[in-house]
Amino acid sequence: MTAPIHTRIWREEAEPDNPFAARTAWCRGYDVFGEMLGRARWVEMLWLLFRSERPTPAAADLLETLALALANPGPRDASVHAAMCGGIGGATAAAALMAALAAGAGRCGGAREVHDAMAAWRECGEDIAAWAAFPARHRDDEIDVWPAMEHVPGFDPRGVSTPTPVKQLLAHLAAAGTPRLAWLQAQRPAMEAAVGLPLATTGVAAAALADLGFAPEEGEMLFLLLRLPGAAAHALEQRGHHYRDFPFPEVELTDDPARRTP
Repeated sequence: MTAPIHTRIWREEAEPDNPFAARTAWCRGYDVFGEMLGRARWVEMLWLLFRSERPTPAAADLLETLALALANPGPRDASVHAAMCGGIGGATAAAALMAALAAGAGRCGGAREVHDAMAAWRECGEDIAAWAAFPARHRDDEIDVWPAMEHVPGFDPRGVSTPTPVKQLLAHLAAAGTPRLAWLQAQRPAMEAAVGLPLATTGVAAAALADLGFAPEEGEMLFLLLRLPGAAAHALEQRGHHYRDFPFPEVELTDDPARRTP
């Protein structure tokens, strides 16, 4: 009999006549195909892959709401834009999604920023002054992999005011009463004044994921994963279109060097 393949997350037993095919599969002790199908929600399976126990109904609802909000960042987002470029250029499905992951991984609006903001929650808690000083204390971290942290994570360095969807998402999630989201909802104006920047979606996502008990590394992975549906859909929409039909306006240079008179 073939020995079962198992990790802390997953356990499989092979079919009697084929050691390369699983007969049964358990996730954290739950029989996926024998017990979970038709009973568990997708978000509960997602939770179990990252956490050792099933979520409470409130936690599952909170994660599902966040997943819905993150599912399509929209064409303005760098990750979706990259996937659209891949789609219109005829890239394979995997290449378009890899482009989205690469463009959406960084410290400015990307998954690493969510990681940094979750780390800031651990270090700074509800100390607004500590949040404002967080980048200076970590400016030289991981310089071999990531560029230096140039702004307080979770806030938009290019923003002017807090976008309406960010405020709507925060208000809806904060209604669940979890500590970080509730505090951020109450203290957002003070936080923005101290930081000098408006709150971003990454900041709301970081607070929600931290309230759900995820580690910064887990939050980074989840943020990358949860934004892929929109990237995939927009890449497929652009496939077969001409690049001249790309849905972004042309940029008009006010001081075009090509038009200067010698």
